[in-house]
Formats: sequence, structure tokens, C-alpha cells
Amino acid sequence: MNFDVNTEQLGDSTFVIALTGEVDLYTAPEFKQQLLDAIAKGAKNVVVDLSGTTFIDSTTLGVLVGGVKRLRGQDGQLSLVCSDRNIAKIFEITGLDRVFQIYPARDEALAAAGASTQS
Repeated sequence: MNFDVNTEQLGDSTFVIALTGEVDLYTAPEFKQQLLDAIAKGAKNVVVDLSGTTFIDSTTLGVLVGGVKRLRGQDGQLSLVCSDRNIAKIFEITGLDRVFQIYPARDEALAAAGASTQS
């Protein structure tokens, strides 16, 4: 099973969490910890980049929803980068496409978050 999570801080309050591979019951806790760490460091804008993700399950959706709730409580936002039609469809079927801002490219998500795309 291939999985990787990489967190990058851009500026004071913008973080990008890039997920690669399958994010499921076994790997979602690592993603959740990275997300919680970013929020604890003062993240206001979190972009979760799913462009390298091949599979997500309900556990992943739960982590994302939990992240949105925490960030909204701090006047923050969580947005997604998703170019895979099959994964995007999961958000549509569950109605979560109305909860998250979903962008086809990282640059677009960062521009919407007001962050510099320079790293």
C-alpha cells in the first residue's frame, strides 16, 4: 500500500497538505495528525491537495469534515485540490462538494486562499 503525506507551510497561516496514494482507515490517522498539527501551529487556510491520491474512504471524509469544523471555529477555511473525476464524484454523491471549495489545481486553491504560490 503506497501512501505519503507532506505538509508545507506557506506564509504565517497557510498550509498545504499533499496526500499521495490511498487514504483509508489505515492511513487516515497520519493525515489527521498532520492536519491537527497545522491547525495547532495557527493555520487559517489549509489546502488539502488530493491530486496524487488514488483512493479515499469514509474515514478520510471524516477527517476532512473534522478539519473544516475546527478551522471554521477559528475563522479559517479548508479547501481541496482534486483533479481525479472519480474522487470528485465521492464529494458530489455525499453532498460534501457544498461544504468544501474544490479546485482542479493547487495554484487556483492557493490564489483563492490569498497565498503566494512561491515556496
